[in-house]
Amino acid sequence: MSEQVKSSSFWSLPDRWQVMGLSAVLAAVFIAVLTLTLDGRAARLILDKGSEHFPYPFTIQNLMHVFFFVGLGELFVRWRVAERELAHLKRGYLPEDDATVLQARDLSPIRKRVAREFDEEHGFLPGLLDISILQFQASRSVDQTVAVMNSSLELIAHRVDLRYNTVRFIAWLVPTLGFIGTVFGLGASLYDAGRQQTLDVQRTAMTLGVGFDCTMVALMQSAILVFILHLTQEKEELAVNQVGTYTLRNLINRLYVGDR
Repeated sequence: MSEQVKSSSFWSLPDRWQVMGLSAVLAAVFIAVLTLTLDGRAARLILDKGSEHFPYPFTIQNLMHVFFFVGLGELFVRWRVAERELAHLKRGYLPEDDATVLQARDLSPIRKRVAREFDEEHGFLPGLLDISILQFQASRSVDQTVAVMNSSLELIAHRVDLRYNTVRFIAWLVPTLGFIGTVFGLGASLYDAGRQQTLDVQRTAMTLGVGFDCTMVALMQSAILVFILHLTQEKEELAVNQVGTYTLRNLINRLYVGDR
């Protein structure tokens, strides 16, 4: 990892594992605050407070809250990375006028400038410029440079897609936990009702109703995660597209082989 990328601030380039730990802490704070402030039906719905099936606070709802916050943390990291990648487009690595032509001797200063701006994971534009310039300097072929640029863009796009696997899993896991909680709650309620010598219809109906709370909370959290996921992934994919357009317009179209 380059020194400049390594020294980036938490806001500019947040560390994924630090954000994950912070998200878990925020989830615990969220649960604690709601535990102190909510009561009655709202507490049963959101926290399963006073659960007859789980020792509080170790309920399915609270477990879902933890994963929900971890998912939000992952999306925060992806959003900041997307913003950082888009910011590279405004740094003027390449000439943007209508007249400049670039020859091999003009490219070394550009490559030297971008060398510290990327690593294996971050810096789409500097990395793409570096490998494209290197290819042109080695081959003096615009066609080969275009081929390398296209291959690099495909790899970047694939890498971006892979980065969302964790969030996709969490968006699937949260409603799955909700369904598990509902099935467990319904089964436990029916089992308890079967053990009663005199069936308490009101109590049984209440416990059966609470069993569906898990699914409702889970579906709401999953919908929020998926919505933010699509917005964030769209921004990061937009960064990839704009990086390709910028490189094609301001590097590839300006390359001049000249005399060998």
